[in-house]
Amino acid sequence: MIARSPVVSAAELERVTGWHLTAEGLCREDRCIPFSPTDEDAIDLVAVANALGRPLVRDERHGLFAFGAEHGGHALASAAAPDLVLPDVDGRRFSLASLRGRKVLLVAWASW
Repeated sequence: MIARSPVVSAAELERVTGWHLTAEGLCREDRCIPFSPTDEDAIDLVAVANALGRPLVRDERHGLFAFGAEHGGHALASAAAPDLVLPDVDGRRFSLASLRGRKVLLVAWASW
């Protein structure tokens, strides 16, 4: 979520993050986190970040606020990579599954 203010409405929070306010707190899908704002039209993103256990960063220069990814001690939910089939440097199909049982380092790059 990227916001221009550290305070958003409940509707904006739900539209951007999928978390909505209920009697139980902040809920998304089958998960609810205890949370009770004092005003549904002025929800403090710092309080939301603390409740969700997510970092909130502020870009001073541009006046933007953004939530970091969920954390819990692991960078990935699983260490199992999906089977990727891509062309190698010679254009032949290469399957990641052919390396099963070995340690593999994947390096990815994107121009954006």
